Amino acid sequence: MHLIKSNIVLFCLDLSKAFDTECCFSTFTQDQAQSLCLTKACFTVASKIVKALDRSADPCQDFYQYACGGWVRKNPLPDGRSRWSTFNSVWNQNQAVLKNLLENVTFNSSSEAERKTQFYYLSCLNEQHIEELGATPLIDLITKTGGWSITGPWEKDNFMEVLKTVSGPYRAQPFFTVRVSVDPKNSNSNVIQVSCSGFGSILNEKTWAYLDYMVELGLLLGGDKNSTQSQMQQILDFETTLANITMSQDKCCDKEKIYHKITIAELQLLAPAVDWLDYLSLVLSPLDLNDTEPVVLYAKEFLQQVSDLINKTDRSLLNNYMIWNLVQKGVSSLDQRFENAQDKLLESLYGTKKSRTPRWQTCIGNTDDTLGFALGALFVKATFDKHSKKIVSLIEGMINEIRTAFKDALDHIKWMDKQTRMAAKDKVRDVSYWIGYVWLPQGIVCVCYDVSEDNFFQNTLNFYNFSARVMADHLRKPPNSDQWSMTPPTVNAYYMPNKNGIVFPAGILQAPFYAQHHPKALNFGGIGVVMGHELTHAFGVQGREYDKDGNLRPWWQNSSVDAFKNRTECMVEQYNGFTINGTHINGKQTLEENIADNAGLKAAYNAYQAWVQENGEEKRLPAVNLTNDQLFFVGFAQVWCSVRTPESAHRGLMTDHHSPPKYRVIGTLSNSPAFAEHFQCPTGSPMNSGHRCTVW
Repeated sequence: MHLIKSNIVLFCLDLSKAFDTECCFSTFTQDQAQSLCLTKACFTVASKIVKALDRSADPCQDFYQYACGGWVRKNPLPDGRSRWSTFNSVWNQNQAVLKNLLENVTFNSSSEAERKTQFYYLSCLNEQHIEELGATPLIDLITKTGGWSITGPWEKDNFMEVLKTVSGPYRAQPFFTVRVSVDPKNSNSNVIQVSCSGFGSILNEKTWAYLDYMVELGLLLGGDKNSTQSQMQQILDFETTLANITMSQDKCCDKEKIYHKITIAELQLLAPAVDWLDYLSLVLSPLDLNDTEPVVLYAKEFLQQVSDLINKTDRSLLNNYMIWNLVQKGVSSLDQRFENAQDKLLESLYGTKKSRTPRWQTCIGNTDDTLGFALGALFVKATFDKHSKKIVSLIEGMINEIRTAFKDALDHIKWMDKQTRMAAKDKVRDVSYWIGYVWLPQGIVCVCYDVSEDNFFQNTLNFYNFSARVMADHLRKPPNSDQWSMTPPTVNAYYMPNKNGIVFPAGILQAPFYAQHHPKALNFGGIGVVMGHELTHAFGVQGREYDKDGNLRPWWQNSSVDAFKNRTECMVEQYNGFTINGTHINGKQTLEENIADNAGLKAAYNAYQAWVQENGEEKRLPAVNLTNDQLFFVGFAQVWCSVRTPESAHRGLMTDHHSPPKYRVIGTLSNSPAFAEHFQCPTGSPMNSGHRCTVW
């Protein structure tokens, strides 16, 4: 409440949770009060911002410490976590909502898919039954597949039969990955695609920990200690060889160069170790394929070398490796011993302290992975449906404002020729977007397979088999524009180059990214930068290769291609100079995301300025003592507040295509003239070196 005395306004508010005080009295002149946002929402968000700040830090020296130092102090790593961030916090909130929905004793959905979602979740929660079954479900599956010399007799000396079985109904992907997806050079059709599998994520370091994990799983499945140790070492050596012939990241980035469209007959000549027509016919059953069927390869040299490796490798080792892939698909559905083995591996790789994640959280994650769109329908009804039209309208407005800002900025890109600039504007104009959730037939995705309340392992196998059938079904149909690769509760967003579209799931459309009653400065600094980031992916290292219709083709003039590559070199070198615990960031590996971070911030800030120009300056937050322009940059930075173990940080440097959160803030803001202006950072200071890298 407030009392007006003369020209002084006295506030007495219960801010014990917000500002760690009992009852705060603040005095403002009447003019000051009129310039402040005094709603409950503004007080609440102001308190969160103040608590996250480190006022003792100089924003021009280290803006991440200034914006997030308080948050880091107040958020020690939770037990069992290798990293914690605002993203994790929001996902935890989403999980809690889903838990309440799925465990509600009055759950009585009219949707069969939603009921199956609850059955799947409850089967995962049924630890007593999972413990009673022990390793038996996976041992039986191995026996059914033909045996494994590590745990018993190996009965099926038939390379192709085992490869088809583990790759088809069980969706393991030894040697290479097969999928059906949009043809990059013809966005109106789907095509079979073959690429290299994701080898090397574990094998490049701490192989001893991985080997220990392999051996422990082998023993839990009935293997002899000495025999298991030696055979798992052979599997590890073989997997290391595969990793060493995987294409380098530099080659993978140039989609135009690695795209090869051939027939199955030509693929047979290229990599004869596999009977490709037989293999693909099983994996894509019940489709009728012949050797003229087109296949897109992204790993031509890799497949040649893998074929040679298969031909010269002992069949018993090949079988061991394929069954090992099947084992990895199945262990997450087994008893606590297998979860403990995985926990030990994660502790070694990521520094995660031993503390079991609550079972319900594990099960929510599993359910989201398998039945995410049915689960998402429940989430949307509970959190998004009531105000969805208004939220979608507001989000659409922001997207259009940021799209306009990005398009206007193209007029000031001096290194781009006129013809390419006009085509780029057309691409920006034609970007489509999906917000919140996707309406599917009858409002929900089909779950056309059996799900029981008491057999988690079998439910998981049924899902693998169903997903294989769904993938095959896509081949003879045009691409579905409503097909998402992220579920509605996901706290993320993504750009689809072959659709020239952006998806913003409902899960990210909440604070700190977006809140309807928060200042526009925070919304533009949060979800606005995310929007700009995803839009920029249309013009990144890979995204720029696709035209406005989502087709992979050279639509840039050569002079602009060369100029673009020259501009990116500055950013590569800049991020190469940043270090975490003495290890440098890989500026080449993170280039795509760094470009998007930098241009996304610029587009969002320009869009916010345009909004202010049209609507007038908005009221400032109380107690924060920041201008709204400064608040924009603080809001952006605080989205990235995070903590992680040294092991996790190091692993991120080796494998993540994003820069560490600290440098997503520092790198981006040090390239922003507007940031330096509003925080009055002198030239030569760390946050305003005077040497800026700009691509867009």
